[in-house]
Amino acid sequence: MPLLVDLDGRTFAVEPTGSEPPEPVTGGLLLPPGRVAVLHGLADALFYRHGQNSWSPCGWRRLSEAPLRIADPRRRLTADDTVWDDPARHHSSAVAALQGPDGRVLLLGSLGLGTPRLSADHDTLAGWCEDDGAPWFLAYGPEQEVFADYAGHLAGRLGSSDRRAGNVWCTWYAYYEGITEQVLNKDVAELADLPFDVVQIDDGWEEAVGDWRPNAKFPSGMRAMAERISAAGMRPGLWLAPFIVLPSSRTAREHPEFLLRDAAGEPVVAGHNWGTAYWALDVTHPGVREHLTELIHRVVHDWGFTYLKLDFINAGAAPGVRASGTPREQAYRDALALIREVAGPDAYLLGSGGLLLPSLGLVDGLRSGPDVAPLWTNYASEDPSDAMAYNAVVNTLHRIWQTPLAQVDPDVVYFRSRLNLLTETQMGWLHDLASICGFKAISDPPSWLSPGEFERMTVYLAERPEIVQEGRYRFLLDGRRVDFTDALNPGQQYPIS
Repeated sequence: MPLLVDLDGRTFAVEPTGSEPPEPVTGGLLLPPGRVAVLHGLADALFYRHGQNSWSPCGWRRLSEAPLRIADPRRRLTADDTVWDDPARHHSSAVAALQGPDGRVLLLGSLGLGTPRLSADHDTLAGWCEDDGAPWFLAYGPEQEVFADYAGHLAGRLGSSDRRAGNVWCTWYAYYEGITEQVLNKDVAELADLPFDVVQIDDGWEEAVGDWRPNAKFPSGMRAMAERISAAGMRPGLWLAPFIVLPSSRTAREHPEFLLRDAAGEPVVAGHNWGTAYWALDVTHPGVREHLTELIHRVVHDWGFTYLKLDFINAGAAPGVRASGTPREQAYRDALALIREVAGPDAYLLGSGGLLLPSLGLVDGLRSGPDVAPLWTNYASEDPSDAMAYNAVVNTLHRIWQTPLAQVDPDVVYFRSRLNLLTETQMGWLHDLASICGFKAISDPPSWLSPGEFERMTVYLAERPEIVQEGRYRFLLDGRRVDFTDALNPGQQYPIS
């Protein structure tokens, strides 16, 4: 039988399958585990869609509009969850919300693991889990308040982190996989007197994805590279994709028992990158856990990298038949907990492609959205998860509410004019968004910058503006009003200045 509940002066009909009655909590109601449906009465409301992992598209769509989703099935496998995808239904992961005509927001969010999914139509907002066990939080009121209350309950149940990365310089958007020890040594020397806290080496240093030893481009080894970064006064950082392997990797060839497999016994393809499909590891397999333990101990304690960018980690929650039989989100969380334990409490862990709920209390930051490529949009792609600055801005703006839980990493900002198609206006949006998130990362080699660009970069890195959020897309930065509405308007994606 539906229950009538009052939230912020409005009555809703709620039908949970759990037997426990709703419990009043800060900001809303606690609903029992199981399927829950809310008759919302908000008609053609705006629907907030939260992506399955930190790359997945987030944003608001009217219920009468087409759902926000990744249409390409290969890309969807890489950057979202294919299991619950529906081209005709508005759907979400972990949390969803509806905004009615008066601006207030109805939010329904899971407070635990179990692969929670949600959907909405013109009448009903519903939530369910693959593996029941976590309660739901239901709230109605001003948007910032209901999301803040939800974040507070998540922190209390799953944990949070207040560690800060500082100013990060990474290799990716200058060199991509072409990074070498020789080039990096030159850049580290030039970065030594600049206000950077971390130098992070990205993809391109390893023998292969899955084989985490330095390749021939790093003849001195990774410990020597970390020592060089430390001697320059910065924290050594390293990119890893610990939950995946390429089919051609030595690890995949020598340890087929490490692979996550489907019901037919075939390796699970977790996504596509590097011109090929990649496979997921069964992170519950004892051999994989030993592999992860050895890897993280070597990278952190033997080599000296205490800032880890953990990429493609959504593969840890890929559907498959696991050795332990553990549900997929719990398996993902257990593997992250192992990495945290081995890395130690002082290591900074940045999750990329991370799942929000099972990452909380274990990672310190979550990379939000796709890569911020040095172009605003791509005329050949309408994929909301494709690498472009516009997609990254959209996704990050709709995840800022997660800041109290873990740093929201909006990816890099640009100052260079070299190999860069962004306008000054577009770069300004990136700069302001990174300031709002409190996570500033740059990939411009100092030698690529003109004197004016170099000065603007150093001034920017030293700034720590006071941030006040005035609305969904409106902020004050030290009193300067910033409105991202134009950045999100499809008709204003190509400003001329």
